[in-house]
Parts: sequence; C-alpha cells; structure tokens
Amino acid sequence: MDVETDCDTKKMDLSKHCIVRPGSKLRLKDRDSSDTFGKKRDDKALDKTLTRLRELQHLLYADKRYALLIILQGLDAAGKDGTIRHVMSGVNPQGCEVTSFKGPSTEELAHDYLWRIHNAVPFRGNIGIFNRSHYEDVLIVRVHNLVHQEVWRKRYRQINDFERMLTENGVAILKFFLHISKEEQKNRFEARIQDSSRNWKLSLPDFEERQHWDDYTEAYEDALRKCSTDLAPWYVIPADRKWFRNYLVAELIVRALDRMRLKYPAPTVDISKVVLE
Repeated sequence: MDVETDCDTKKMDLSKHCIVRPGSKLRLKDRDSSDTFGKKRDDKALDKTLTRLRELQHLLYADKRYALLIILQGLDAAGKDGTIRHVMSGVNPQGCEVTSFKGPSTEELAHDYLWRIHNAVPFRGNIGIFNRSHYEDVLIVRVHNLVHQEVWRKRYRQINDFERMLTENGVAILKFFLHISKEEQKNRFEARIQDSSRNWKLSLPDFEERQHWDDYTEAYEDALRKCSTDLAPWYVIPADRKWFRNYLVAELIVRALDRMRLKYPAPTVDISKVVLE
C-alpha cells in the first residue's frame, strides 16, 4: 500500500520537500532542521487537520480493512513524545496504541530482533505508534558496536522485507525522522534542566549520546537512504520549530488515511425491520 498520493496540492508540495526518494543521496546537513517550506504558523489550520484526523481514525476503526503504523525516530530531545502528545491528542485511545521501545529484555534478546516489533504491529482498524523502533537495530547497535558490522549490515534488507510484508497485508507505514540541529538539542536540554516539570526526563546517557552526534548522523543517513521504499518511504521532518513539526506530521497522517478510501461497513442487521417500542 503506497502511502503517498498523486494530488498536486500545496500540501503535497510540502511532503515533496521532506520525503526521502528511494535510491536518492541524502545528507542531513543539506536538510534545514528549522525550515518551514514557506509555511507560516496557522493554529486554525492545525486544528482543522486534527479534527479531520479524529474523523478518519473513527472511520479506520469501523472499516477494519487496514491498519496504520507510525514510526517516530530522532535523536534525544527531537520531540517524539511531544509529537505524539500534540498530534494524537484527540484520537480515541480505544483505536490507538503507543509502543516505546527501550533496551531489549532477556526474553526479547533470545529471539530475532524483529520479534518484539512484529508483536507490537497494530491490528486492522487501529493506529500504532512506535516511539523508537526496529531501526535502533541499525542505529545504536552500530554506533556502540553492540553487534558485528556483518550482522547489522544485513538488517537493512531484512527491514525492507519485513515492511513490505506488512504493507502487502494491509498495514500502511509512515516513517518520520524528527530532524533537529545540535544547537537546538542543546537548547532543549538546557530548558529541561531549568524546568522541574521536565527535568525528570533527563538521564546521564542523554548527555553521553550527544558526544556521538556525528556517528548517529552517519548511521541515520544510511538507514534513511537504504530503507526508504515506494511502499514505506522515510520523511525527514524539520523539527526545530515544534509547531511546524506537528503540522507536517498531522498532514501526512491525514493524507495516508485519506488515501485508504475508508468507508463504514454495512449494518449487520436489516434496519428496515427494526421496531423500537
């Protein structure tokens, strides 16, 4: 199921700025993390999009032919939690589930690396959101040499095969890399340090991982290039400006749901014969 549409609207033009075309070259330094592609902040437009998202989620839940898997990746403080909180704020939790992938458990390590991922894929009618994902197995394991290079290099192909299998079985996939600058990450860390309502989220590894910025950038560039396909493309979302991050992600989700041509199923009873006394 191709999540991209062929309409040539202004909204589509925005997506063309951030999609990673299969087989294309990618340098994150060439993607401005503060860019808004000429879009000015419009909170009413975002509210309208979020209203449409709620409508389409209800329709997806009723239709039950497809599922939508949203994958969020990004460096620390890129805004994965914030994106989920703002974009999905009004959806019915009955049809939406968030899975945050931390370090694998002993049981998970005893299986192949995709075992825990497949187990969390949303079923038809639902939206599933991955806060981090199977891509950690070509990111952190590469940066910190947790497995041999000959092991993680094979995983690009395996991931593409896995995602193709999902899409061919009714699971549309949207993959968002929340792209922030190193300076913006520093600003967000400093803001968290000063804010008692948020500094609980900080941990020593957050600051240590910042020392590997260049290594992560290289690892992300490879993952985005090698695993952006026609069926499951990657989108590099400029995320320095939170309002634009939320707007663009919401628009792309709505477009993916619109393309499914969802419809309400027929009643299971003959309504014409129902008599209420």
